[in-house]
Amino acid sequence: MNKVNPTPALQITDLHVDIRRADKWLPILRGVNLSVAPGCIHALVGESGGGKSMVAKAATGLLPQAARISGGGICIDGQDVTHWSENQWRTLRGGAVSMVLQDPMTALNPVRRIGAQMADVLRAHTDGKDTEATLVRLLEQVQLREPQAVLQAFPHQLSGGMRQRVVIAMAWACKPRLIICDEPTTALDVTVQKQVLRLIHRLAGDGQGVLLVTHDLGVVAKLCRSLSVIHAGRILEQGNVQDVFAQPQHAYTRALLAATPRFDRPDHKLVPVDDTLIDSLNAQAREYDLERQSQLGVNA
Repeated sequence: MNKVNPTPALQITDLHVDIRRADKWLPILRGVNLSVAPGCIHALVGESGGGKSMVAKAATGLLPQAARISGGGICIDGQDVTHWSENQWRTLRGGAVSMVLQDPMTALNPVRRIGAQMADVLRAHTDGKDTEATLVRLLEQVQLREPQAVLQAFPHQLSGGMRQRVVIAMAWACKPRLIICDEPTTALDVTVQKQVLRLIHRLAGDGQGVLLVTHDLGVVAKLCRSLSVIHAGRILEQGNVQDVFAQPQHAYTRALLAATPRFDRPDHKLVPVDDTLIDSLNAQAREYDLERQSQLGVNA
């Protein structure tokens, strides 16, 4: 029986991120706390614009140039990477941490063959021995037929599902401690979505921690062990998926569940999220900002 490493693959503590607009810094992440255990798929759920992707970018050192970390910390496999430089991050990305993006077409270089792009990852983080055999094995693991032909293809010659499998193979290539999947099935049709999600679930069994960024609670119910619910850059609720789904504690979580189709309950009536609740949450976020500015002695 393999021993489980007790160190979280990802530990985010009281993270604050601001983005510059004109001459002001505007808060976009407000005291985010989140932990991803090894071998666990943890979901980060919420509406578009709630801060999900910004958490993913912060955890991979890919924040926009106009953004800054103004408080808190990020640790990957116990290593504090909060204020790392780009050169430091380059030693980590693809090795200890990888990312699967929404659109595989934008994640791949359109003018380079698949094999060359995958080989770059291996050369950057391994000794580079038996590269071709390793690439074939990786493509076989993500259930791509005729791997030799795929390696010689350009991205536009593959279907959307095939491209996403290639991106997943690249993400898992160096067996990173943390893999962040940012809406990995958004650009795929329903049938391919199911296949890709099964693939992620199977590969996560190797012991990597996976942060799944999504707005689809149906996917969370089937795939994830734990989750965090985010709105306006604040974590509103988190815990075991079964517990949260059975007894959601926050009104926003209850509203999201009420607005989600339930195939196990055909008579379930969908209820849209109430605008009054959203207005209240936005007001709470503004109050949080004012309180923090007061504590830091910053003028609004």
